[in-house]
Amino acid sequence: MTHIVGRVAAAAFAAATVLALAVPSSAQEAADPNALRVCTPGDYPPYAIADPDGGYRGVDIDLARGFADVLHRPITFVPVTWAGMKTDFAALDCDLAVGGISDQPTRRAFADFSLTYGTDGKTPIARHSDPTDYSTVEQINRPEVRVIANRGGTNEEFARKNFPNAQLTLWPDNLSIFGEIEQGRADVFVTDSVEGRFRVRQHPDLRVLHPEQPFDSFGKVILIRKDAPVLAAELNTWLATRMATGALDRSLDQWIGPNATEPA
Repeated sequence: MTHIVGRVAAAAFAAATVLALAVPSSAQEAADPNALRVCTPGDYPPYAIADPDGGYRGVDIDLARGFADVLHRPITFVPVTWAGMKTDFAALDCDLAVGGISDQPTRRAFADFSLTYGTDGKTPIARHSDPTDYSTVEQINRPEVRVIANRGGTNEEFARKNFPNAQLTLWPDNLSIFGEIEQGRADVFVTDSVEGRFRVRQHPDLRVLHPEQPFDSFGKVILIRKDAPVLAAELNTWLATRMATGALDRSLDQWIGPNATEPA
């Protein structure tokens, strides 16, 4: 493992050196006053969550802020929705988009991708008091099961593909959806296992099923505006460094680790 980390760190250093040579200092200075515009739905902890005061926090938010500091640029977070990201990303002049974004081929039509900085997979969330087992796709994909999914993202896509026989309700946001399960108006929600592990801290009446063995596996990425190779190289250098030093893992542990300190 040590030699793998060493290679990643070396690659990050080399990329940083290339960037320093490739980008004239005058261009860097001219970019300094411009805010880095980071779009986010802000409803997907532990990656990104909007606070009541209008601020944002989360693993991806910390990455974006750290990256802006490296560039010596101020940062502006721009709210978007999952359903509207395809049209809003370019229209709102986003440089990046963060918030637990999965490597989905259809998103390459409107944005470039960073390197993959983590992996996740879909897993069910249900009530502790519900005696029904929702551990498998087959157990969920039945006419009597009420599945709920937030509109516009990979959760909706997964539900439509895998649960055609179940009763599917599309919910407008990813925040109040858990209350629908708690109140018995829905039976199961299939979402990213990382989010599931965080959400059950907030909702002790709910349980996340087999988060260590999700139904599938996919990468987590940051979206980058099209045709911005320097920005992409700078971001990937930053991400590679955070991964090589273990800083990204430590940030995630603060939210879902055994001794999590981030408030639920």
